[in-house]
Amino acid sequence: MKKLLLVMALLWTGGAVALWYWNDTRTQHIDYRTVHVHRGDLQATINATGTIEPEEVVDVGAQIAGEIQSFGSDPAHPDKPINYGSHVEAGSVLARLDDSVLKARLSQSTASVTRAEADVTQAEAKLRQADRELERSKKLQARGTGIVAQAEHETALANFETAKAALEVNKAGLTVAKANLQEAEVNLSHATIRSPVKGVILDRRVNIGQTVVANLNAHSLFLIAKDLGRMEIWASVNETDIGGIHEGQEVVFTVGAMPKESFRGRVAQIRLNASMVQNVVTYTVVVSFDNSGGKLLPYLTARVQFQVEGRKATLIVPNAALRWQPRPEHVAPDAREAFLTQRQQKAHETSQAAAEPHTEGFLWVRQGDYVRPVAVSVGLSDGAQTEVLGSAVQEGMEVVVGVVRRESVDEAASILPHTQVEKKAKK
Repeated sequence: MKKLLLVMALLWTGGAVALWYWNDTRTQHIDYRTVHVHRGDLQATINATGTIEPEEVVDVGAQIAGEIQSFGSDPAHPDKPINYGSHVEAGSVLARLDDSVLKARLSQSTASVTRAEADVTQAEAKLRQADRELERSKKLQARGTGIVAQAEHETALANFETAKAALEVNKAGLTVAKANLQEAEVNLSHATIRSPVKGVILDRRVNIGQTVVANLNAHSLFLIAKDLGRMEIWASVNETDIGGIHEGQEVVFTVGAMPKESFRGRVAQIRLNASMVQNVVTYTVVVSFDNSGGKLLPYLTARVQFQVEGRKATLIVPNAALRWQPRPEHVAPDAREAFLTQRQQKAHETSQAAAEPHTEGFLWVRQGDYVRPVAVSVGLSDGAQTEVLGSAVQEGMEVVVGVVRRESVDEAASILPHTQVEKKAKK
């Protein structure tokens, strides 16, 4: 009986060992990918995109209707007409409209002024004559009291008042004629369109022969940037990031045309007229920068980084080191229970607590075939790397960021062709 029990015990032990060996050979062996905690500079940023715009743009329009007859000469190349990119001075001729009708109206207004002046001269002469007749009637009236003398005096007085009123009417007519003449002269001057500022022509929106129709909204002919040496970026910033931006804040940006070069500017304005697209609220942030070298062109797309906060020579790890979590069986046995409890607590966190920024975290260091947690305080992050603080974390510490799984021979054989398995067996 004792021999039978001994045999059964040996068979059970052998079976357990065989089962363990079989499971172990079928499981995957794990190597850990690690990085070292190192010191470095860290800069937290807010990323956005925007469009480069001139600081001040003047839209030149036409105040009168007419056909474009010609363009002005380019100040830098007098033999060439004004065109895109031309540098113009204040007062430079940009275009000329057909002025034949305006000249005719000017001649008509000039003739009206001449006629009005003649009417005034005639009225003045009649007034002087009426004045003399009135004086003569006053003398006759003073000599006697006859009915004739009194009638002549009243007639002379009426003629004087009429001549005086006629003079005022003709003077008013002269004023109107002069105003019409001035209007005709101004309209004729508007047939020559001049640049109101010194700058660069960004856009020419008309061609020779095109008819310009003036209305309440002046027809736009040219778009002129006053100074391309000072430009702006109009960046769209999400509402969740706008709290980290303030006027005077330093900005670093790049453009696709020069991807290897970065440029600097500062926040000049945060505009309050937010826009909403598909329930996403964004604010326009204006970034001013110096473009005296003329490298950057208007309307380029800029990738903007608002410099929020920085650290110098601080302990840094990749964000993957803080995100990685081991499987329970890979945690050192003496720390496994605490790890499971902590993970269960995180699983039951409320949505409000989950929305709050995390200030505590864990790094994992190797301990033989296992890993052990190291509690750290999470500091500044730039989206790729994060500052870690705490007495347990040291420079040069090797921390896990992932695993590399190696399949066992049995598993490799199960997925290889039969001939390849035989070759491996022979070897």
